[in-house]
Amino acid sequence: MGEAVDLEAAGRTVRLSSPGKIFFPERGFTKLDLARYYIAVGPGILRALRDRPTTLERYPEGVTGENFFQKRAPKNMPDWIPTAHITFPSGRSADEMCPTEVAAVVWAAQFGTLTFHPWPVRRADVDRPDELRIDLDPQPGTDYADAVRAAHELREVLHEYGGLRGWPKTSGGRGLHVFVPIRPDWTFTQVRRSAIAVARELERRMPEQVTTAWWKEERGAKIFVDYNQTARDRTIASAYSVRPRPHAPVSAPLTWDEVGVAVPRDFDLGTMPGRFAEVGDVHADMDEHAFSLEALLELAARDEHDHGLGDLPYPPEYPKMPGEPKRVQPSRAKKA
Repeated sequence: MGEAVDLEAAGRTVRLSSPGKIFFPERGFTKLDLARYYIAVGPGILRALRDRPTTLERYPEGVTGENFFQKRAPKNMPDWIPTAHITFPSGRSADEMCPTEVAAVVWAAQFGTLTFHPWPVRRADVDRPDELRIDLDPQPGTDYADAVRAAHELREVLHEYGGLRGWPKTSGGRGLHVFVPIRPDWTFTQVRRSAIAVARELERRMPEQVTTAWWKEERGAKIFVDYNQTARDRTIASAYSVRPRPHAPVSAPLTWDEVGVAVPRDFDLGTMPGRFAEVGDVHADMDEHAFSLEALLELAARDEHDHGLGDLPYPPEYPKMPGEPKRVQPSRAKKA
């Protein structure tokens, strides 16, 4: 696996042990390749993670080995990496790392972190999201092309309700994510409510292609708009994160002109550094914007008042939430 090496990451030195350890056997990518990748896309992933409480998805022995999600900041974390105190739906809390330097990303890669899962908040205010995140998740019988069609219609929905602008990226799998920077003026509950409103409007426009059904047995061959990815403690892989699949794909930021032209297989640990060197971070201007959710919250209120469309089920690990419908699988409810 080779002797330890010292890597320079934006002015800070990070020591990397076992640099030759194979992390992706199918492609032959090593731990050193992973660390160098994160240095190459450093400004981009730092833009996506900066000051955000971040969960680490770790594969210490590589993508074929055991893995785990680390929410609490590691005990051996350097003191130059700040943390934020966050509270989970259970009421328990923890300190999570908040990268402020590229070196923090490389340090995490040293311990087998492939994917970074940042909260949609900054450490200055961990209870007020500054991003509305929309996850277009292909269900069995659908593929990336179906997610693309939904994404283009979603773009129109966002523009019509408050002049919102979304920044799209591949999930690293078959799906698409669209992030909207917002003012940190609303709670997690209100942001989730806005996501539900977007999802329902998209479903009305594309009833044969899009669904908001939480229960898998009701979704069919459609694109599921996973509104619960906006619930507290639910996170989405960051832009530029490497995903734990044999070919080492990455979650790639796209321009809208690229949505439907580029495909997820275009972007992996080997190809993304070249793209980044050529075009830079195509989402670099996200932090220059902060939109309002007022129009979406008004849409949610009309849905409830005019159509009786209130809340939708939360994930199973959440306590029962006010206004939430029965959290029971429809087929089981019928039997009961």
